[in-house]
Amino acid sequence: MRTDAKAAEATRPPRFKLAATVAVVAAIVIVAAGLWSRRSNAEQLRGAAEARGQPTVALIAPQPLAEGGLELPARIEAWSRAPIYARVSGYLKRWNVDIGGKVKAGQQLAEIETPDLDQQLMQAKAELATARSNAALAASTAKRWQGLLASDSVSKQEVDERTGDMAAKQSQAAALQANVERIEALKRFTQLSAPFDGVVTARNTDVGALINVGGAPGSELFVVSDMRRLRVYVNVPQRQVAQVRTGDKAVLTVPERPGQRFAATVQSLAQSINTASGAMLVQLAVDNDKDELLPGGFATVRFEGAAKGEAAQAAGGVSLPPGAVIINKDGVQVATVDAGNRVRLRKITIARDMGTRIEVGAGLSPADRVIANPPDGLAEGDLVRVAQPAASPTASTSVGAPKGRS
Repeated sequence: MRTDAKAAEATRPPRFKLAATVAVVAAIVIVAAGLWSRRSNAEQLRGAAEARGQPTVALIAPQPLAEGGLELPARIEAWSRAPIYARVSGYLKRWNVDIGGKVKAGQQLAEIETPDLDQQLMQAKAELATARSNAALAASTAKRWQGLLASDSVSKQEVDERTGDMAAKQSQAAALQANVERIEALKRFTQLSAPFDGVVTARNTDVGALINVGGAPGSELFVVSDMRRLRVYVNVPQRQVAQVRTGDKAVLTVPERPGQRFAATVQSLAQSINTASGAMLVQLAVDNDKDELLPGGFATVRFEGAAKGEAAQAAGGVSLPPGAVIINKDGVQVATVDAGNRVRLRKITIARDMGTRIEVGAGLSPADRVIANPPDGLAEGDLVRVAQPAASPTASTSVGAPKGRS
């Protein structure tokens, strides 16, 4: 039987063998293509899932700080400022200088009408005249009784009584004289005068207004300010107090005069840190011959000679926009990206908050790649996709408030 099968197979045509071989190869190719397609689809799905799980972030490069210089907000005050209060009660008779008017020392600002005080003065003078008459009579009486004592016409006791009465009457007259001088001194306060050369920066009264004796803030009738020279007050943070010394030069700028710079000099330092603000008060002086600066205004002071702090030097002196800072239970951090696009959280120290920029005291260098606005939930080691290469902070538009996470 086996011999017959072999013989039959041998007698089959070659065309049949070729067809069988092609069919087997086609089946193998179809199976292999199916397996490859499934694997490719699985890889695509896995890649898409991973891509969806990787947040896309924009990177910024920390901006190096300029060498030297310390810029802080400040307030401007007049070199001398004198609120003028009333020392007597009455009615305002007239005022001579309005706000903005320049005055000289001793120049009359206003006059107060005091009818009650005038009557008190007249009464005091009348009482003084009576007391002087009584004192003169007591003096002549004592003199006569002393003459009678020489002839033993009166006793020594009676002479002493007359002499004591004369001394009492003279003391009473002196007291009334002092009262008259007191009222006359008050009467001179009806003339309100400028204490020094300056400008009237406030007038809080008008003709006919009732004037009361004042002294509380807000009850002043006039305010005279010396604006030829101004005082500038700056609160220097404790970290930078060692950079400011008496005699240092500074540059003052004000918002109402953009582009203008005014030279200022450090006059004195408080030599004490305010516990509420954590800063030391520094006083500067600036000339104002052209009346371009206004007391009471805000300004920006830049200490040109101030060097960077040690912490800023150690960190390379960099700054970031506030939106790049993460503040949570772990402290103050920034999210950086390493060469493998993995997130690395770094703790930093904030040296100074400049509003639109934050100066980093330690923990960062200009070469680090920082995430501009780190998304919520970003953790150490997360894989991210970089939307753009590291750019300078000025090119980044992501400036916002520091992020807080629990």
